[in-house]
Amino acid sequence: MSLLHLSVNDSSEAISEVLETSGAVILDDAGSSEALGELRRELTPYLEAARPGGDEFGGFSTRRVGALMARSAVCRGLALDARVLAACDLYLKPYCDGYQLHFTQAVQIGPGQGAQPLHRDRGVWGKYLNRSIETQFSTIWAVDEFTADNGATRVVPGSHLWEASREPEPGEIFAAVMRPGSVLLYNGSVLHGGGANRGDTSRLGVLLHYCPSWLRQEENQYLSCPPSVARDLAPELRALMGYSKGGYVLGFFSPPVGPGEGPELVSPEMLFGEPVSPAEPARTAAEVIDSSK
Repeated sequence: MSLLHLSVNDSSEAISEVLETSGAVILDDAGSSEALGELRRELTPYLEAARPGGDEFGGFSTRRVGALMARSAVCRGLALDARVLAACDLYLKPYCDGYQLHFTQAVQIGPGQGAQPLHRDRGVWGKYLNRSIETQFSTIWAVDEFTADNGATRVVPGSHLWEASREPEPGEIFAAVMRPGSVLLYNGSVLHGGGANRGDTSRLGVLLHYCPSWLRQEENQYLSCPPSVARDLAPELRALMGYSKGGYVLGFFSPPVGPGEGPELVSPEMLFGEPVSPAEPARTAAEVIDSSK
């Protein structure tokens, strides 16, 4: 099984079908050169100030920067890319009522960096989730060209369907070779890892991952992008980050004010002056009980 490429004109259904069978697919030329140039300008000061990783998994010659929703207008646009979200919605729909932004990170793999160990991203939640539940719809946007020599992400297509103990043969591991502006889409169960950079220049990618709204996010969006910053973002992006309810009562809050000074059990949208809705459309007791079965 090889790592397939699709075009930006292919449907969400086509993307989802490849993810079901392969666990990963590359969407070619999804971003513009102008956006990539601006993205590099936004991220360069943070990457230059970041310290390289301190262990084998993080990479001793790899720099990582988070809080991208607070720091990068281009990343905010990528997080809301309509083609990606349509595919994400279709792919994760069997496992949740809604999804959220799970993780944002710029990763710059420097010369001399060795290959990252192959892993499954669902491991952040331990081994407690049944493998029949898919945990993620993940993206890696290529800011630089990704080549087999400069650290392109390595992927093992089809490994999301394997027994957990099976190890890949060398011929089953493929480099996600792609042009700048292309994006690797993959799920949380496929084996993958950063490649070795045997060249003399760094390669930069932007990781934006999504997960069901009932799971704990890997990056704490409410600290990386607190309400004082999030208030200036688009409402749809705030909702995607988790400043919204993820279900009937999932994610409500009560303002910490005095008796009678504020509403109770409201959605986070209230923080930003959006209409306060104490509850979603009323459910019968039977509907609430049925949703827990």
